[in-house]
Amino acid sequence: MSDTAGRVAAAIGAVAFLPFGAWAMVAPRSFFDAVATFHPYNQHLVQDIGAFQLGLGVVLLIAALRPTTDALGVALVGCGIGAAAHVVSHVIGHDLGGKPATDIPTFTLVAVILLAAGARRLRRHAL
Repeated sequence: MSDTAGRVAAAIGAVAFLPFGAWAMVAPRSFFDAVATFHPYNQHLVQDIGAFQLGLGVVLLIAALRPTTDALGVALVGCGIGAAAHVVSHVIGHDLGGKPATDIPTFTLVAVILLAAGARRLRRHAL
C-alpha cells in the first residue's frame, strides 16, 4: 500500500470513528435508537463505546495528517483522549453503576499518564 493510500484509509477511518464516537457520547439514546439497536439499552455502555471510538479516530486522524509523527506518541495521545472521554462517560453515568469513588480517579490517572507521556513524546519528536 502506498503512503497516500494508507493516509487516505486512515482519514476514512477517522471520519467514520470521530462523528459516531461523539454522537454516542453526547446523545447515547439517539445513537442507540438509530445505529446500535442491541437490546437492552445501556447508556453507560453506549457512552463507553463512543469514548473509545473517539480515541481510535484521533489516532487515525493524526496518522493521516502527520504520517511521519512518532507512532508511540500518536498511540499515547489517541489512547489518552479515549481514556479521558471514558472518564467523562463515568462522570456522566456516576449513578448508573460501577464504583464511581474509585473508578473515576483511577481512570483519570490512566488518562493523565497517557496524555502526559504522549505530549512529552510528541514534543520531543516534533509533531
